[in-house]
Parts: sequence; C-alpha cells; structure tokens
Amino acid sequence: MRVWLYPFLFLLGASLLAFFGAYLVDRSGAAPDVTLWSIATNHGGAPIADWLRDVSQLVTALLGVAISVVAIIVELAANRYTHKITELFFRSTVNFAVLGFFVIAGLDAIWVSFTFRQGFVPVWGTLTSLLLMSLSMLALLPYFAFVFDFLNPLNIVGRIRSETLDAIRGAPGAAEGGAVAVETAQRGATEGTEQLCDVVLNAMSNHDGAIAIACVNALGDLGRDYLVVKPTLPTAWFGITDAVSQNPDFVSMSPDVLESIGRERDWFEFKLLRQFQTVYQSGLGASREICYVVAIKTRELAESSLTRDEARVTSLCIKFFNTFLRATVNSRDVRTAYNVLHQYRLLAEAALRAGRGSFAVEVAKYFKYYGQLAFGVDLGFILETSAYDLCTLNEIAFNLRAPERTELLKIFLQVDKEGDGGTREASLKGVRKAQVKLATWYLLHGDAAAAREVFQDMRFESPARLASIRDEILAVHSSDFWEVTDRGTNFDYIPPERKRRLLEFFGWFGDALPAARASVAPGDDASDRPAEANQV
Repeated sequence: MRVWLYPFLFLLGASLLAFFGAYLVDRSGAAPDVTLWSIATNHGGAPIADWLRDVSQLVTALLGVAISVVAIIVELAANRYTHKITELFFRSTVNFAVLGFFVIAGLDAIWVSFTFRQGFVPVWGTLTSLLLMSLSMLALLPYFAFVFDFLNPLNIVGRIRSETLDAIRGAPGAAEGGAVAVETAQRGATEGTEQLCDVVLNAMSNHDGAIAIACVNALGDLGRDYLVVKPTLPTAWFGITDAVSQNPDFVSMSPDVLESIGRERDWFEFKLLRQFQTVYQSGLGASREICYVVAIKTRELAESSLTRDEARVTSLCIKFFNTFLRATVNSRDVRTAYNVLHQYRLLAEAALRAGRGSFAVEVAKYFKYYGQLAFGVDLGFILETSAYDLCTLNEIAFNLRAPERTELLKIFLQVDKEGDGGTREASLKGVRKAQVKLATWYLLHGDAAAAREVFQDMRFESPARLASIRDEILAVHSSDFWEVTDRGTNFDYIPPERKRRLLEFFGWFGDALPAARASVAPGDDASDRPAEANQV
C-alpha cells in the first residue's frame, strides 16, 4: 500500500486529470462527431508506426535508467553492510516482474510497429502498446520506492533472518534428500548467521548503532525461534557434516569436541553464540551498548532453553557468559561488566524460578570467581557488583524456598576471600555491605539462623570497620543513585524496616562497636544525596 498502491494511484490520477482537462478544452471547439474513441481508433498507419518506434525507445530508456539507479544503490548497500543484499535483491520476484514488464512493453511497441501495412492498422495493438508504455512510466517511481524500501538495512536484516529460519525448517531427513541436501540446509543456516554478524560489525564500523542493535536482536530472535522448531527437525540435521566441521567456528575443534557437539544436538546454538562472542569482543570499549544487547539476548536464549528443557543449551549460554566476563576483565571495561553481571544474575533468577537451582549455584560460583579475578587486577568494583548481585540472588532463593539457598549463602560469604591468601580483604567494604544487607533481609523475614551465619563470617572484623559499614548504610536515604546508571539503583540503600534490623544485627557485636552516628529517620525515602555510594 505505502510503496506501490498509493504512489501508483496518485500518479495515475494526476496524469488522467491533466489529460482529460486539456482534452475537454480542445473538445469544446471540435466537430460534434469527433470523440476520444474515434481519435484512438481512426488514424493513419505511417505516423503511428513511427510513434510506436519512439515508444519503444522511451521504454528502453526507462529500463536503462532503472537498471542504472538500481545497480548503484544496491552496490552501495552491499558494500556498506553485506554482499548478501545483492543476492536477496535479484532473487526478489517483484524486481524480476517490474524489469520484465519494462522489457515486454518495449518489445511490444517494436512488434506492433512492424505490423502496419497498407489497408491494415493494428488498432488494438496500438492501444495495448500505449497502455503498456503508460503503465511502465507510472510504475517507475513506485519501483524506486520499492528498491529503497527493500534495501532498508532493517528490512534486509529481517529477510536474512527469515531465510535462515526457512532453511532450517526445510532441512530434509537423511532418507528424504540425502547427505548433500542436509549439508546444503546446514550451510544455508550457518551462512545466514554469519551474514547477520557481518551486518552488525559493518554497522558498528559505520557508527549505525540502531542497525547494529536491530541485527543483534534478530540473531537472538533467530535463536529462540530455532528452539521452537528444533523438536520437529530430522535427526540428520544434528549430524556434523562438512558444512559444519569446515566452518570457521568449528574448523579448529578436535574430533572429540565435534563429536560431543553432534551428540548433544546443539551445533547451531553454538554457532549462533559464536557470532555473539565475535560481536561482543568487537564492541568492548567502543560500542558498549552492543555488548549489553548481546548479554540480554544470550540471557533470553538461556531462559527459552530452560522452559524447553534444553539443559545443554543453558550450559552453553553460561559458558559464553563466562567468556564475555573474561574478555571484559581483560579489557578492563568496568561499565560493561556492571551490565553483563546484571543480565547474568537475571539468568540465575530465572533458573531458580524454573526449579533448576543447580544452574543458579553454578552461576553464583562464577560470580565469585570472576569477581575475585577482577579484584586481582585492581578492578574492585566488579567484585563489589558481583557481591550485590549475589545478595539479590540469595534473597530470591530465600523467597522461593529454593533447596539451593544454603549453598548460595555459602558461596556468597566466600566472595571476599582471595584465592591466594592475600591481605587486601580489609579494603573490600562494599562486599561486606552486601553481606550485611542480606543479613537484614534474613532478620526481616524471621530467619535469625541464616543471619547468624553472616555474623559468624564477620565476627573477626575490626570494630572500626564494622562501625563504618553500619554508619554508611544508615546514612543512605534514597534508593536512586544520584547519577544516571543503567540499573538506576543505589547499592547501599535499604528501606527503613531493614535498617532497624541492621541495628539489631550490629548489636550482636556487643559494646566493641561505638554508637551509631546515624539513625533510622522518617525521611529515609527522600531524595537526599547519600554519603557514599558505588558508581561506575
């Protein structure tokens, strides 16, 4: 409607209005027996034959203009994003139909002009040529609108995704199409994911952030759609053929690893996550928002696998989350780690809610590992972020009465213990604050035993440090951080009812602690600027 019908009808209406307006003026001074039909059906052969040859030249010129414009903009789009654009465009039936119509209109005018003879005038042939020529000219501008709409990068991304999914859905069984047909389907699927990855990388290099994000979303949606159709795919699809083993993402793998991937039936998910990894590593430092979207889509894929009982895919997503964190720490990109950890924690929460707490425990162990790894290279805020995320995870596990909550608490209390036995634990005040917050949660919900575990872990801390932690938490009166952050929350904030439990918790340390410098004020939810808060 927008690309074809409305422009076509507008041009047609404007042309008819101009023609009939002039005709009516001319008709007012003509003989009564001269009508439009008589003019169209009664004429001499020779002048019309010449005119038809001019029509043929006009239509041919239109075809040349169309091909020139199309060739230029298709090539520009292909060079900017992906060569797949050229293939998609020239396979389009609309493109073939319009250009073919131009050719037919030109040929028809030539052929009709040669049928003029003494005593024979091809009236209907002439009218048909006139109609075809008119339609060709009317279709030219809508055709250009179609070309620009087709080459819109967002539409190209959608077409690549659709074609890739169609190739997967059409995968034949070994008995239906043989090994060659299965390999062709696998090659189409791998090439589709690679083309989407190429579009992301090229868009990032051209600073087209919206297109890059849309393409990452398309990759993520493709993964979730694949999990929907996966149960319907034939067994042959999951085999490791040359199309898979010789692909750049698999060619360096040992035969044992390839065999394992084939046995677990997850080579396509691995391929797709490899594209995420490539995009993520390219975005570190320069295009952080792309890294955030990659993390979101990896989490969504993992959550889809949880609902579909695809445990192997969930494990793959966890492995790639770990890979993202490793690359982030190596790049010393604290802000990206801050957001990726958030998505990683949401995955662990989803695992708890899905009754797959073992995955949540696994994620918690990696939180501890990568937090300590970051702390070892002087990126202490990453360790603090992981601690606050583990605090939230423990709260949710408590609410869900998850069997793994004891194990999660044990991991959380080990976060600030350096693996090499170093002495920098005294500087990890943020981690201790997160543990204190969890203790107040336990006390608020009547689990004094769990709060006592936190107390036992902290009982040898210096009184001055404990008092400092207590006073700093009490001094925070706003749940919103005073700067713009992606999470938008202040790590150190706890509501007034938990602050009262905070005083109860620190009361267990006895008189060794000095009196609190702050108290639980009625205006705790006011927007005061806190005395201290974490920032990225």
